[in-house]
Parts: sequence; C-alpha cells; structure tokens
Amino acid sequence: MKQNMQDMTRGPLAKQVLMFSLPLILSNLLQVLFNMSDIAVVGRYAGAIPLGAVGSTTTTVTLFTGFLMGLGGAVNILVARYYGSRDEKQLEETVHTSAVICLAAGLIIALLGQVFSHRLLVMLNTKSELIELAKLYLRIYFLGMPALAVYNFGNAVFSALGDTKRPLLYLTLAGVINIVLNLFFVIECGMDVDGVAIASVISQYVSAILVVAALIKRRDICRLSFRALRLTPDKTKAVLMLGIPAGIQNAIFHIANMFIQSGVNSFDATMVAGDAAAANADSIVYTAMSAFYTACSSFMSQNYGAGRHGRMMRCYRISLAYSFGAGAVLGLMLVAAAPQFLSLFSPDSAVVSAGIKRLTIMGASYSFSAFMDCTIAASRSLGKSFVPTFIVIMGSCVFRIVWIYTVFAYFGTISSLYLLYIFSWSITATAEIMYFSAVVRKKLPGLARLKGRRGIRRAKAA
Repeated sequence: MKQNMQDMTRGPLAKQVLMFSLPLILSNLLQVLFNMSDIAVVGRYAGAIPLGAVGSTTTTVTLFTGFLMGLGGAVNILVARYYGSRDEKQLEETVHTSAVICLAAGLIIALLGQVFSHRLLVMLNTKSELIELAKLYLRIYFLGMPALAVYNFGNAVFSALGDTKRPLLYLTLAGVINIVLNLFFVIECGMDVDGVAIASVISQYVSAILVVAALIKRRDICRLSFRALRLTPDKTKAVLMLGIPAGIQNAIFHIANMFIQSGVNSFDATMVAGDAAAANADSIVYTAMSAFYTACSSFMSQNYGAGRHGRMMRCYRISLAYSFGAGAVLGLMLVAAAPQFLSLFSPDSAVVSAGIKRLTIMGASYSFSAFMDCTIAASRSLGKSFVPTFIVIMGSCVFRIVWIYTVFAYFGTISSLYLLYIFSWSITATAEIMYFSAVVRKKLPGLARLKGRRGIRRAKAA
C-alpha cells in the first residue's frame, strides 16, 4: 500500500497538513472560477434572459451537489481510517462499495432532475420569462450528475490516501475544457443555456473518466476493479450513516439561505445587487477554508485507525488553526480591497457601497465558522454524524430563520441581517465543541489518562 499514498500517522504534522491542503485549496478555487464561467460567458455573449435563467438554477444545483459532497466526505473518512489501521480487506470493500453508492446516488439525482426540474423551479418562484430556459439548463446539467458523483468518489479516495495533487490536475484539465467549450458552443454555435450546460456535462465526464482510469491503474489494494464492485452490507451502512446526514446538512443550509435572501430582497434593488456582488467572496473564502476541514477528516481518520490518538487530536487543533487563519487573512484582505473587488462585478458606485456593508461584517466573521465546521469534521472522523448534523441544523439553520423573524424584523437594517452569521456560527460552534469533547472522553478514555500522566510528570519535573 505505497503507491501515491501519504502516511499521515508520522512526520511533521503542521507541515504535512499544510502541504496536503494547498492543492485542495487550488482545486476548490478553480471549481468556483470554472462554475462562474458559465454565468460569465452566458451574460456576456447570450444576453440578460439566458443569464437570469442560469442564475436562477443555482439553488437547485447546489442542493443536489451538496448532497453528493456529503457522500464524498463519508468515503474520505472511511478510506482514511482503514488505511491508517492497515486493514486491507476493509479498505478494499470500502472503496468498491463506495463506488457503487456514489454512482447510484448520481443516477438517482439525474433522474430526479429530469422529472422534477419544472416543479422545483416553480417552487423557487422562478420568473415566468426565465423558467423554460432554466428548465432546459437543469435537465441537461443533471445528466452530468453521475459523473460528478464518480469524480467526488475518486477525489475522496485520493485525498484520504494523501494524494491531493492528482485530483487537482484532473479538475484543471476538465475546467479548461469547460471554458473552451462554453465559448465554442455559445459564440461559434449560437447556443445559450444549452451550450454552457452541455459544456459542463462534458467536462464532468472528462474528470470522472480520468479519476476512474487512475484508480484502475493503481497496483495496490486501492485499485478499482469492475469485477469487485459490490455493496458490502456493513460498508454500505457506514457510508450512508456518515454521508446522508452530511448531505442533508448541506442541502438544509441552502434552504435556510433562501430565507436570508428573502430578507435581502426586502431592500431596494441597489442593495440586492450589492449583496449579490459581495456574496461572491463567500465562495472564495469558504472553499479555501474547507480544504483544511478535509485535511482534518483525513488526518484524524488515519490516526484514529492507527490508534495514534494524541496525534489525532493535534491534527484537529492544527487544522482548526489553519482554517481560522485562512478565514481571517482572506476576510481582512477582502475588506481592505472591497471597492476593487466589488467593482469586478459592478461599475455602479451605489452597488459597490451597498456591497461594502456586507463585506465589512462578513470579512470580520468568516474565520469564526472554522470552529463549527472543523469540529464537525473531527466528530465525523470518529464516526459521529447524526448529532453534529442535528446541532448544525438547529444552530445554523433554524436559528437563522428565527433571527430573521425576530431580530431582523425588529431592527430592519441590513447590518442586523448580516450579523446572524457570526451569532449562528458562535452558538453552533459552542455546541459542536461540547459534543466533540464528550465523544472524545467516551471513545478515547485512554487519551485523558495519557494527558493526566503527562501532567503528573511535568509537575514532578518542576
């Protein structure tokens, strides 16, 4: 089990976590930029109606892609755990069971997209002049969901083994193909939403084929064999027990954000436009921070499997420090360069001024989300998913909705709306940390005894 693998149970931990995370950060940022290319090409070359149609599908797409990301996170945790424990049989079963589950999930979502696209768009109050083009875009885009599910599976396996550079290479190649095909279909072929949707689907299948080919070519226990694809009952249960709550959490976050958007929409068009421009910063910061959450899951899972519990907890603290630092640095940079950043999306000074209101509050708040998300990743690396999901639903979803109908309803200012983020993150993080501490005390009682003995030795030495 040596091919393109990283042993996360030994070596300088802070350096390893950073070097593991940097390719993930680049992958995440590239994904954001490539996704933006659909909107940019349509808006520039096809007109306002196609642009609005693509933009109106964002919530629907993220609902389902978030679910697939949750499944990928479960695969990452389990593969890393069994690699850490050097349990080749469990590792082989996990890889092949996960491949079947992820592909099945992608196929089911693709089917749901074909059947329910129109109803979903109607439920989201999509404007009548946009709905037909939006439905066309969704139905084509959803054909790529099986490929996206397979790529997420492969990415999760490689990341669990410490290889984050290979998925970055595949994503970069697929993203370049996406942009080239966007321009070709829209400019040369005269297409609009169907052109960018087809380009996205093709690029998704390219990335999926590349990651599957790489897994097939491996010469170790993580090699993917079509003949070995099967659903092992205990591994199926493990993947679903971790993945479904994570997927539901991602989906519910977007539902809660719909209520926040309704609050923003209560202001004038300039404020709405400023909010939309400033919201582009969220994707940049969140995706950079999320790389350290993946690192936390991978490193903690490997060390948990290897029985190196002290190092496992250091993984959590180091990942938390890095993610907090990334949020703080990027947030402050965005605040400092707010006019320049916002002018990329709108030349209107009034829109820029409105966007600064959001960026100023969010820029100082992003880093605090690390305490919540990194701790959730840590709990899941110990096999706990349902309770962390329930906590985050209550603290960062239900709480936000209550805030909108109480605090925001009372003050009625845009600042009172944006402040719900840091309050919800703080409350949720406190509950998540308390739960994680309780899990550690219960599952790793030897860790507490080890700390106690170290304290006694330090006292005697003093």
